Amino acid sequence: MTEAGDIIKQGRLARLGSFVAERKGLLRDYLSAVSGAGGRLVFSLVYFIALANTLSIAEFGMFATASAAGVMLSRLLAFGFISALYRTATIRPNLIGTFTAGFLLLALLSLPLLAAASYGVYLIFFSGYVALAAFAAIVFAEALLWRPVEVAMIVNNGLGLFGKAALLAILTAALRALAAVLFMLLPAPTLESWSWFYIGANAIALLVAFGAFYPRQRLRLRIELYWRRLADSVYVAGAEVLFYLQMEFDKLLVLAIGGPHLAGLYAIIMRLVDLTAIPIRTFSMMLVQRMMRTPQLLARLSVRSGIEGGIFAVSTLGLVALGGVLHFFPAALGRNVAEAAPLVLLALCVPGLRNLVEYQAELLFARGQTLVRALNLAVLAGLKAVLLVAVLKSFDQTSQLVLALNGVFLILYLASAVLTYSAMRRPPKAI
Repeated sequence: MTEAGDIIKQGRLARLGSFVAERKGLLRDYLSAVSGAGGRLVFSLVYFIALANTLSIAEFGMFATASAAGVMLSRLLAFGFISALYRTATIRPNLIGTFTAGFLLLALLSLPLLAAASYGVYLIFFSGYVALAAFAAIVFAEALLWRPVEVAMIVNNGLGLFGKAALLAILTAALRALAAVLFMLLPAPTLESWSWFYIGANAIALLVAFGAFYPRQRLRLRIELYWRRLADSVYVAGAEVLFYLQMEFDKLLVLAIGGPHLAGLYAIIMRLVDLTAIPIRTFSMMLVQRMMRTPQLLARLSVRSGIEGGIFAVSTLGLVALGGVLHFFPAALGRNVAEAAPLVLLALCVPGLRNLVEYQAELLFARGQTLVRALNLAVLAGLKAVLLVAVLKSFDQTSQLVLALNGVFLILYLASAVLTYSAMRRPPKAI
């Protein structure tokens, strides 16, 4: 009886030890990854303060809106094949060289589509506000320089090299911050001159990313492998464009309806909101990797609710802390930001709800439900456009507009939750 009891006890201790060891590894990986998010947050704040207080509010609004458009358009690069590269790094790392060659080939083939789409966006939203050369320079920096840097981070994260990806995130954020600080020294800084600084910072980041951080594997073209995954990649590209459209469309609408100055104030507020998402994205990235291997990870309602509650709480507390500082010290982040400081806390629920919509979209990507994800994001983009137009037409005061955003993002979150969790009742799709 004693021997049997000892065996049972030893078995329990072994399972406990295994559980703790597994969680220690997960915690170590998360801390490695979140260190990059923390460093990136610091340098992103420096970058934001320098740029927002060097350009006029209207010019900062133009840049932030053009940059948002560039981020959206960058998802067309390589027809979304970055998703296949990420899955390969996560599941079959020996094929990274093969899929990198496919990414480069498809990136080249996608350039005419990217150029045409960029010119169309310029004509619809930016003609008359921004010179075509400046807009083209910003989109070039985002789509052809910065997006490949993100590829290097994505591949390292897929390989589980979270510390390496974190270091790259910190270095590249530091390069952008340095460019913004140097830009402050110009005697007559303008949006056009900043666009060249922006190209320079992102070009150096690209050289650093692929010179020192990208895995060394021989590039081999295997068209048959790419062809099988191209449909899924196109779904992902469409979903990513729609995702960023519904995330950033508010900036475009504010510019079109409210003009450059209101767009600048709005961009400052939303940039501060966006800073709260940096640590959340690290968590989402690691959860997506786990779900690629174990799709039933979030099968229980209690787990889903706990994660969503945590995301909302962390995001909201982040904005409360930032808004509290600006309430007592409005000029803490510079004179231009001081004009927007009284409005920050009015957007109290926006970070949490916005981050939850982003998180839910990533869940469908992890399960391989890329077409459903694209359709859901199309619905959300259309809904957001309707809601924002209604808000912009209904309120004249900026404070009323910002306060109404809480309701807009609540409706978007509820719609996203219904669409996402309804789709997750279906079996995951193997890619």
